[in-house]
Amino acid sequence: MRYAMLEKYRDGLLLVARILLVVLFVKFGLAKAMAFSTASDYMASTELPAPSLMALVAIAMELGVGFAIALGFFTRPLALILAIYTVIAAVIGHPYWHMSGELQYESMINFYKNLGIAGGLLLLMLTGPGRYSFDRR
Repeated sequence: MRYAMLEKYRDGLLLVARILLVVLFVKFGLAKAMAFSTASDYMASTELPAPSLMALVAIAMELGVGFAIALGFFTRPLALILAIYTVIAAVIGHPYWHMSGELQYESMINFYKNLGIAGGLLLLMLTGPGRYSFDRR
């Protein structure tokens, strides 16, 4: 298939890509919001300062920014911010280099998954949201 033929589907594919990129954030942001004390406890286990505040930041980033990107609202700057957040979350939440065995392998998978998602978010920042977005209105 020639790429020029795909151009007529560009805006629809960008909409699908935005949704697929953020579905994980929205799902886990909602889970953190519904179980706030568990999210705060996890933040405390990573030795982050002010774990309750960090849980609120995580909820705002994952749920709030995730929804905004899905809707195509301030897509470019929010995609960059979420990409940076995702890399930081990978380093803090999945430090596989300090682990061993099965836990190391699982954490390594999640670390590189986060890097891949960050790459997709950077591509979204470069391409923009497409026609089916609040940014285009």
